[in-house]
Amino acid sequence: MKQYIKLLKNEYVLRRLSTIQLISYFGAWFSNVAIYTLLIEMDVSAGVIALVAALHFLPGVLQAPVSGTFIDRLAPKKLMLWLLSIEIVSTLSLLMVQDISLLWLLYIIIFIRMGAASFYFTAEMSLLPRILHHDHLKQANEIHSVIWSFSYTVGMAVSGFVVYALGVKAAFVLDALLFFIGFLLLFNVKIDVIVTQSGESVIRMMKKTFTYLKENKHVLHLMFVHSLVGLTSFDAVVALMVDRYYSAVIATSLALGLMHSSRAVGLVFGPVFLGKWINDKRLLYLFLFQGIALFVWSYVMEYFYLSLLASVFVGFFTTTLWSYSYTLIQHKTDKEYYGRIVAYNDMIFLTVASVTSLLTGELAKIGFSLQSIVAYMAAAFFMSSIYYAWIYKRYIRG
Repeated sequence: MKQYIKLLKNEYVLRRLSTIQLISYFGAWFSNVAIYTLLIEMDVSAGVIALVAALHFLPGVLQAPVSGTFIDRLAPKKLMLWLLSIEIVSTLSLLMVQDISLLWLLYIIIFIRMGAASFYFTAEMSLLPRILHHDHLKQANEIHSVIWSFSYTVGMAVSGFVVYALGVKAAFVLDALLFFIGFLLLFNVKIDVIVTQSGESVIRMMKKTFTYLKENKHVLHLMFVHSLVGLTSFDAVVALMVDRYYSAVIATSLALGLMHSSRAVGLVFGPVFLGKWINDKRLLYLFLFQGIALFVWSYVMEYFYLSLLASVFVGFFTTTLWSYSYTLIQHKTDKEYYGRIVAYNDMIFLTVASVTSLLTGELAKIGFSLQSIVAYMAAAFFMSSIYYAWIYKRYIRG
């Protein structure tokens, strides 16, 4: 933890960006819990819940081919301010969704909102290698993931009580207010990054990126490795668990908040304990441990308190898996391609996450138990460890 504090003290831009992350991520969970609470109160089908979960990822998939190109061509601060503005407006627009007849509007708003959020994330992650020394990237990614996990922990817990006490609309307003504070913080920060205007067309830059990946297969494989962490997109699973097992025991919004926040406890503390231990070779063990954690969770899922405890174990390995695999990609990518590679990497990651959400809903609809669905996720992580072992032996070792 001391190295994180030292880096934040020495890097003003990183410190300001991290503060914005903390505020905006914290607020985002108010809307998240409010949306799923609204859906459960509308008594929608498992397919609708899965679709809404998938819509949190699909925009990033569809826009990735062009977003990375724009990131490599535009001033990062101006772009990020525009994206935060879109998030503010779209969050307030959620207030218009009041009954099941407006589900179509909810889909559109979520798509626009998450498209802006995904674009912002890609712009920020491609900015970090431009403002930080190579040796500090791993710590910066870990700081990012710790902030995300901390805001997830506290945000989910608090938002559950806020939605329960004040209602869905209050959660949307609070979320928009926090995004506005983030906008003001970003507006007042100076980011000295020179953007090279190559004069190449968007299509030409996209073609060059594909050529680059073809010539640097290790980067493409690392992108696939990172995307496998997208299997931990549990929004649909948790919403269905609450609906099937816990709604008779505890209020829906409270159950959603507690389930997500308990997993986030593991997400916060994982990198604190694993940060110094993890290296290129040991990454495959994290895939194995993640699979074991998921098997345990699937076994105790029906029991609310045991499920809360198991979800802490599930989250413990996820953050480090995400941050270290992301760092490997940043280290192995040439500076000229940062924006585009990060965008395509996010596209693959979000594709896995959205497919996971959609499959969860479809499998639940045709009769698969939630326990078996999570067990399949666990098996996928065991297979992922074998895949990474091959990559390490062929491309990374030595």
